[in-house]
Amino acid sequence: MGSMKANAVGKPAGSRKGAYLEAMALAERLHRQFLELIEAELHQHGIEDINSVQALMLFNIAEDQPSVGELVKRGYYLGTNATYNVHKMVEAGYVIQERSTTDRRAFRVRLSRKGKQLWQIVDAMVTRQSEALMTTEVSLELESAYATLQRLEDSWTRRLTPSA
Repeated sequence: MGSMKANAVGKPAGSRKGAYLEAMALAERLHRQFLELIEAELHQHGIEDINSVQALMLFNIAEDQPSVGELVKRGYYLGTNATYNVHKMVEAGYVIQERSTTDRRAFRVRLSRKGKQLWQIVDAMVTRQSEALMTTEVSLELESAYATLQRLEDSWTRRLTPSA
């Protein structure tokens, strides 16, 4: 009797459910590895007062002035407390937090001069990484993977949005 190979989540590797679960696990691993790349870049520059999750939040704020609630809705911060991380970035001088002029209950955040400098470091790392990938055979596959992930996100969004 032949044995059936199982994937990391214990499901038969050839099943649709197994492929689905493996894809979700892969997305999580890739996110974690991306954070590790950011962490390595921070260490290379001797930056120790901010972690990789906070640096990614800062990078995604960029020139925008989102509220903390908007940051959470964007969903870049898997498994983290966005409010806590914003507080830590304010303490370290990377982000300026100001009360919203339109909604006095909300706070908006923007990058300080120090935050803009760190944004440039992370942007340079992202540019290097993306250019390195684009010169390999992975380039076309990455574009295809992005399109697939975009359709998956759209599908989930439709399922999670109540019908009007």
